Parts: sequence; C-alpha cells; structure tokens
Amino acid sequence: MSEEAKVEQPQGEVQEQTRGGRGGRGFGRGRGKGGRPGRGPRKDEPQWVPMTNLGRLVNNGIVELDSIFYHSMPIKEYQIVDKFYGEKGLKEECMKIKSVQKATKAGQRTRMKAVVAIGDCNGHIGLGSKTAKEVQTAMKGAIMIAKLNLIPVRRGFWGNKIKQPHTLPTKITGKCGSVRLRLIPAPLGTGVVGSPPTKKLLQFAGVHDCFSQSRGNTDTMENFVRAIYDALYKTYCYLTPDLWNIGQVEKHLSVQHHDKVKKEQAY
Repeated sequence: MSEEAKVEQPQGEVQEQTRGGRGGRGFGRGRGKGGRPGRGPRKDEPQWVPMTNLGRLVNNGIVELDSIFYHSMPIKEYQIVDKFYGEKGLKEECMKIKSVQKATKAGQRTRMKAVVAIGDCNGHIGLGSKTAKEVQTAMKGAIMIAKLNLIPVRRGFWGNKIKQPHTLPTKITGKCGSVRLRLIPAPLGTGVVGSPPTKKLLQFAGVHDCFSQSRGNTDTMENFVRAIYDALYKTYCYLTPDLWNIGQVEKHLSVQHHDKVKKEQAY
C-alpha cells in the first residue's frame, strides 16, 4: 500500500495494520479497548420526605424561618434551610481543612477534617465541621451540619439610628478553648477591624462595622471561628430594654398547627 493511501485512511485503520490487527486503543474515554465505559446521566437527588413535624410544616409553606427561631425549635433536617434559601441563597466558605490521625492496631489512620461557615449576609450564620476519609465528603458533611447550626444574629446601631442596622447592639464576648474574642460596636463606615476569619464571618452575618479584640491561641483556626460564632450567638441572649415590651406571646408552632401536623402524620 502506498503512503498516500495510508494518509487518506482513518487513524484507526493505520494502527490496525501497524499493531497486527488489534484495533485502535485509547481514543478518549469509553471508546476503544483502552477507555473506561461511558457514564450514564447523573441521577437527581431524591425528593425530600420530612421526618419531623417542623419539616412537614416547612415543606407545606406554613412556617417562616423567623418563627422557628422565635420558638427556639431545633432544626434537625438540613433540607429545612434549603427550602427557605434554595440552592444559591446561602454563601459558603471553607475556613480550614486539616488532617487528623488516630492510632489503631494496624497503625495510624489519617482522615480529613473540614470547617465550613455559611451565611446569607442578612442576619443568619452557621458553622459546621466534619471528618471523613476524603476532602469532598468532609466538605459536604460540614455544609449540612452548618445548616443545622444556623442561628440569627442581632444587629444594631452606634449612636443615632441612621439608615439600616450596621453593627452589633452591645459589646459581646465569645470563647472556645483558650480563645477569647470580644466584639465592640463601631461607628458607621468603620468597617470590620479584625483578622480575615473575623471579617468573613461578620460579613456572612451582615455586620458591616465592628471592632474586635482576641487573646489566646488564635492559630487554632477551628477554635477561633467557633469563638466568633459563640459571640454572634450571644447577641440574642441579652435583651436590651427596647426588647422588653414584646407584646402578646404567641402559641408554640406545634400547638398552632396541631391539626395540620396530625393530618400529615395520618398519610
């Protein structure tokens, strides 16, 4: 066969002659003998079936997010938060990824630990950590735990009540391990005066102006961000005089919607 004929033939036929008739190999994934079998279409996540009374009320659109925090009801299904915010409603940030080891009879077992913070930049923030064999699994689990730990953050003013709430209402202190973090209200336009983790978490919480002071072993990132989270959690633990007259106390959500919850359980 002439060289011109070889040029005109497809590449697979040329290799069939040069390799002794074994056929072409390695032309992309899933094609030829050397490739992997083609992957099918990605399966969609199964539809959420609520397992708690709160999940049933949220799934039917009866309860709002603020009502859950008002009645101090624990969120035990991360899909509840997804129902309010959707897929792109919450911002996520991986604060730390590190390896942890455990001594076993066979030797040391190494796993990956991820610490993830989430927030809507409008008064809600969550923090979660998860350990797994792979980084991707740890990240996914940490995001789910952060959604379960979602908390409201109270914001206030410095001086006169001008525009929207931009800082914290009072001085507050959070702690975790040896870390002690103090957050102090700041005037409008100051910004967040603190380390990058402090700026990121306060940004997720919707706090634009704040002073910060920390002491202890702040190099331990997990303890540091948990101290910030603890300080933001305490903003609603202390009620200033302007919140004393809250008016009539509402009934618990389970009491208000008892008939609807009972009907859902019957099905």
